[in-house]
Amino acid sequence: MTIVKPNPDEMFNTTKGFLLIEIHYTRSLQIFIFSLLLVSYLITLAGNTLIVALTLNHPSLHTPMYFFVSNLSIVEICVTTTITPKFLSIVGFGNRAISYWGCVFQCYFYFVLASVDFFLLAVMSFDRYVAICQPLHYVTVMNYRLILYLAAGSWLCGFADTLPTTILTSNLPFCGSNHIQHFFCDIDPILMLVCQDTSLIYLLNLIASSFTVLGSLLCITVSYTLIILAICKIRSGGQRWKTFSTCSSHLILVLIFYSGSVFMCLRFIGGSTAEFNKMAVVLNTIITPMLNPFIYTLRNNQVKHAIRGVCGWS
Repeated sequence: MTIVKPNPDEMFNTTKGFLLIEIHYTRSLQIFIFSLLLVSYLITLAGNTLIVALTLNHPSLHTPMYFFVSNLSIVEICVTTTITPKFLSIVGFGNRAISYWGCVFQCYFYFVLASVDFFLLAVMSFDRYVAICQPLHYVTVMNYRLILYLAAGSWLCGFADTLPTTILTSNLPFCGSNHIQHFFCDIDPILMLVCQDTSLIYLLNLIASSFTVLGSLLCITVSYTLIILAICKIRSGGQRWKTFSTCSSHLILVLIFYSGSVFMCLRFIGGSTAEFNKMAVVLNTIITPMLNPFIYTLRNNQVKHAIRGVCGWS
């Protein structure tokens, strides 16, 4: 996709920042949306903080899987904090202004954290593969050093994945309107304000997105293919279901997260609309982080036991 602005002489001063999308709802509807966003944000913060606290303080959760789950919870806290507070200020108070560097950092950290999410989900699928397909070697394979490398690698790859695009975008000239047609500084509406050809950045975005989204999805698909083959060899139907249920929480998160993200990746080909992109962002940055603690608590006896222990319940 090539975007060349026709009037490069009409450049605006980036020190004045940008204006995000304007909300044209009735006041009562805005209050309702604001309340939903605020409640979901508070639930996300409380729920994911609880997961991290339980993992750190309860010995039964000192396992590789819950180490990765706690990393995932930290990512969910950060990614929703990157988007939601500004979204709340737009909906509740009409505060659409965002500084130039605030916009750059919001865009960068959103894509960094989204990338870390993908890598962590892929790492967690590998953990499930080792636990089910090589149970006798699980302790030796998933040792302390390896899980630290896998977690650190997920974070480092996330930060490196979007850095070239961010550096290139931050040095581009902007002209015409400073209105971003989104509730946060997404890369596509930002590039629409650039005066010069941005085809190289679109290409880099496509490559980075394909590597992150489709690459991690490939790892998850291979892992679960091997898991399913191993489960099919188990003779007892009850044991098969019990073994597969250990993957259920992870699988639910994968299905929710990738359902919107794959289409967001394909947007660079021009196949998805702006409104669909906004819905996908809401799904991945507001709804999924809020659901994460429930998925890993309501469906897991170890976490429920840890919560009962902390609360002093029998």
